[in-house]
Amino acid sequence: MTIYHFVGIKGSGMSALAQVLHDMKYEVQGSDVEKHFFTQDALEKSGITILPFQKENIKPGMTIIAGNAFPDTHEEIQEAMKLGLPIVRYHRFLGDFMQNFTSIAITGAHGKTSTTGLLAHVISGMKPTSFLIGDGTGKGEEGAEYFVFEACEYRRHFLSYFPDYAIMTNIDFDHPDYFANIDDVFSAFQEMAFQVKKAIFACGDDEQLQKIQAKVPVVFYGFDEGNDYQAKNIVKTTDGTSFDVFIRNTFYNTFLIPTFGDHNVLNALAVIGLCHYDEMNVEMVKERLATFQGVKRRFSEKRVGSQILIDDYAHHPTEIKATIDSAKQKYPDKEIIAVFQPHTFTRTQAFLEDFAEALSLADKTYLCEIFGSARENHGKLSIKDLQEKVPFSEILKEENTSVLKQHDQSVILFMGAGDIQKFQEAYEKQLV
Repeated sequence: MTIYHFVGIKGSGMSALAQVLHDMKYEVQGSDVEKHFFTQDALEKSGITILPFQKENIKPGMTIIAGNAFPDTHEEIQEAMKLGLPIVRYHRFLGDFMQNFTSIAITGAHGKTSTTGLLAHVISGMKPTSFLIGDGTGKGEEGAEYFVFEACEYRRHFLSYFPDYAIMTNIDFDHPDYFANIDDVFSAFQEMAFQVKKAIFACGDDEQLQKIQAKVPVVFYGFDEGNDYQAKNIVKTTDGTSFDVFIRNTFYNTFLIPTFGDHNVLNALAVIGLCHYDEMNVEMVKERLATFQGVKRRFSEKRVGSQILIDDYAHHPTEIKATIDSAKQKYPDKEIIAVFQPHTFTRTQAFLEDFAEALSLADKTYLCEIFGSARENHGKLSIKDLQEKVPFSEILKEENTSVLKQHDQSVILFMGAGDIQKFQEAYEKQLV
């Protein structure tokens, strides 16, 4: 039996895929750096071996699944080449793997992970379903009919996929280290659209997605009139959100979700539309939507003393706005404090004004040093450039997180895609 060896197994997609294959009774192991990442917890729980990188890990008879972050010059990939072993890049492997199921790709600049998690939760309540979520969660169901997975546009990786269905949540300019501009991003999504085999569910409120062409039906969902699936009569409470769904202007049903903010209504609407199109039981869909617990690092809450600490992956201005919006809906009477760590220098530079505008929606903002990436030449840009644009903002260091104590009874949002968790952990130690 083939042993699958993952080079870079702690990557979010990689760890999820390793779990899927492990659940399907394949032999799986992998290697990575020693540093702890939250994605490794599920691997350890499954009993999957994680080794430190070294060429000795590579042995005859293995199939190598290589993470996108690791070049062909990596010592393990070099060793596999020397031994003549099959080496497959993550996105290529996934592209072949999904052909065995009714596959549903979820893509978009924002909302991919939450929508993938929600759709996997809903469908798995009705049909045997395998899924792969970008937060490092994966599950392989033996005899699965459906495969629900997150498809990332970065470096056009999703062009390795030919899914049956696709949900496209939005098109926004992101990854400025790779994409030239919004037109470049659109061209990637347009190319992906031509690869979908049965139908595309696209958010019709998104002006870029309105232009998408395909060889299959493009079904639109959203708040605006003219969408095939429209959410109306939205009622927001501190417990969640309810709304009516109209299909081509005819009332369909009322749904309740235990989540907050308009973006979560849109995510649910995409799921409702796809399940209706695929003729799934509406009562089951309602029931599953109401029990969704969320995904990792998306509005993950913890009550510590008089404060509520929320960990969120938001790393683009649109996502920061959505996270602050959710916090205001759930906690309308509390002070909202933003603690934000920019992820890359290129993104910080490209969206300096937009970040400032989004963060100004919080009652008070603290900024952490830019996480940065080894690939980047960051010139003279620093966190102070952003601080100058956010009124009354302060720089937060790991050793002085105790300043957050002064915000009694508040909600503190720790946002970012780097290692923002270390600031939250440092602060929690101060509170013990």
